Amino acid sequence: MASKDLTVLVGTNKGAFLISGGSDRSGWEVSGPFCDGWPINHMTGDPASGTIWAGGGGDWHGAGVWRSDDGGKTWEVSRLTKGTIDDWAAKDPDFAAMMNWSAQELPFDNAFSQIWSVGFAHGTLYAGTKPANLLKSTDRGKTWERLEGLTNHPSADSWNPGAAGLTLHTIVTSPDDPNKLWLGISAAGVFATEDGGATFERRNRLSNEAACEGHSHPAAPCNGDIGHCVHNMMLAPSITAGDGDTLYQQNHHGVWRSSDGGRSWDDITEGLPSTFGFPIRVHPRDPKTIWTLPLNGDSAGRFPPDASAAVWRSRDGGESWQDMREGLPQKSCYFTVLRQAMAGDTQEPAGIYFGTNSGSVFASFDEGDSWQEIARHLPTILSVDVLETA
Repeated sequence: MASKDLTVLVGTNKGAFLISGGSDRSGWEVSGPFCDGWPINHMTGDPASGTIWAGGGGDWHGAGVWRSDDGGKTWEVSRLTKGTIDDWAAKDPDFAAMMNWSAQELPFDNAFSQIWSVGFAHGTLYAGTKPANLLKSTDRGKTWERLEGLTNHPSADSWNPGAAGLTLHTIVTSPDDPNKLWLGISAAGVFATEDGGATFERRNRLSNEAACEGHSHPAAPCNGDIGHCVHNMMLAPSITAGDGDTLYQQNHHGVWRSSDGGRSWDDITEGLPSTFGFPIRVHPRDPKTIWTLPLNGDSAGRFPPDASAAVWRSRDGGESWQDMREGLPQKSCYFTVLRQAMAGDTQEPAGIYFGTNSGSVFASFDEGDSWQEIARHLPTILSVDVLETA
């Protein structure tokens, strides 16, 4: 397999950072912060061109997507909604001059406050918002449109916000079919489209309704559905034609697998130390190798069980699990790893990366057997992704 230059894309509450490791995954160097210190909830890149996008914002800035076409040297923002800064500056010329602010017409006014996820596939850039809408851009982030098939979904009136609000935090694209998308919304569940976003189907059904026994969280209803508070989701690679679409998700209440594109889900939590966690990761070539990072529980602190960090790996699609601890802190470890803060590369062996709310990035270059810290003392890490360029 030809080696590629690797850049770890890190979104934080104080801007975007890039961690470069070349083609040999060593000599890591951190650069940043970028994006004028905006909170950056998620980042993604285009391997063909090297373009990087960073989505974020908040009540102060409004929502926006930043873009760099030169490897992070310079950035340009596409502002999408108003923030408090616009209200203040419009009324105070001195403040406007201090902030280098000028009036502009924003395409979505105040329809949402943040970008929570970004994804690029088949020439289209997608963005998920808070509250939950799905946007798309066909000109690499310069202009945007809202996919009304999701916004106007028949179930929209019943969607309940999670602790961070009603966020569209996960966008899963199909490598083979540009019309297929899967979305994760907290706390409304999984939605899928097979017609490019014209219509969406809600996909949260249990494979076996009896498996619902024991759910105790309000977003984990015992009515034939898995918990609606999906935390993260990923599509497994297809090995041969006809494999179908295998998805894995970390939910507020367990880890789940679907072999039919999300139409039904099986609980694969048994063997893990907790039902609660945020990220999930699938091997780039093996659909049965997955990683997750359990935390001790919703109201128990949201840190690793027994304050001892471990990434848990399965080689058989979640039928059994093994804790991977070498190189991770085993005492007094109270960090949290958030839903978009675990990523992977496509090298051989596959690399796995995760970031913590205490500002560290850990990496494994042997598929989880051992770990090393490649960056520390960053701001609170909200997301981690990997860009590989030739």
